[in-house]
Amino acid sequence: MKKLFANPYLLLTLTVLSWSGNMVVGRASRGDIPPLTMSFWRWAIALALILPLALPHLKSQWPLLKQGWKPLLVLGLLGVGGYNTFAYLALQHTTATNAALLNSFIPIATIAISWAFLGKHLRRIEGLGVFISLCGAMTIVSRGDLAVLAHLNLNVGDVWMLVAVLDWAIYTVALGWRPAGVHPMLMLGATTVIGLCALAPAYAWELMQGRHINLNLGSLSALAYVGIFPSFVGYIFYNKGVAEVGASKASLFIHLMPVFGTLLSFLFLGEIPFWYHYFGIGLIFTGIWLTMKR
Repeated sequence: MKKLFANPYLLLTLTVLSWSGNMVVGRASRGDIPPLTMSFWRWAIALALILPLALPHLKSQWPLLKQGWKPLLVLGLLGVGGYNTFAYLALQHTTATNAALLNSFIPIATIAISWAFLGKHLRRIEGLGVFISLCGAMTIVSRGDLAVLAHLNLNVGDVWMLVAVLDWAIYTVALGWRPAGVHPMLMLGATTVIGLCALAPAYAWELMQGRHINLNLGSLSALAYVGIFPSFVGYIFYNKGVAEVGASKASLFIHLMPVFGTLLSFLFLGEIPFWYHYFGIGLIFTGIWLTMKR
């Protein structure tokens, strides 16, 4: 089992599975949990889980944290304070279809940033794999009809989602500058504290606007899910996956979100998959295989 979870591709796959559920929960809970409130309490729950694992390393590695405070600040603001907050804001206004489509551009944005600022290039077969995988994601989102893509109307929610895409692409690339020698749990704890400090004023502002959680079993379950799986487990797996395979390849797994969205809809909503789901899933896995192929 330990060797199984040491596989970075499995970790990235499980990460995207948990994040797919996060998108579903975020959209379904928008009437009960305001977006900034959702983001703040999500990370407050995650921090409660992280601290017992991070604090034992704090004393011995405090000098490394102080030395690497600049990249930690960037990672905390982008990864904890930014992406999910922007995504939850987007899901208040845009459809799940638009959000999934725009989210599929994260690998493209990540590769573009890596190329422009780090001089990193994909091999031809890797670039082909990214393109095929993107086509698969768009096939699922558009339900196999290009006219759906042509008639997508951008609104303020889509703008927030584009901001989230850029935010996560920069975060993924910035992981390459994380402080060396810092224990992964301590690093996650530090970035979570930074992100929560940034989210606290926004959360307070939302409360002052009279927007509060509608406490019920559904909203509490939603907060528990997003705090444990996408935040705590997902970020541990994603950070390790990026460290193992690099930013460009790791971000490609974002294309699995429409795949898992289809599966989750079938399991929990009884929605039967159509031909374009199977076709899109096939393209996505083909693209990932080509990109990972040595």
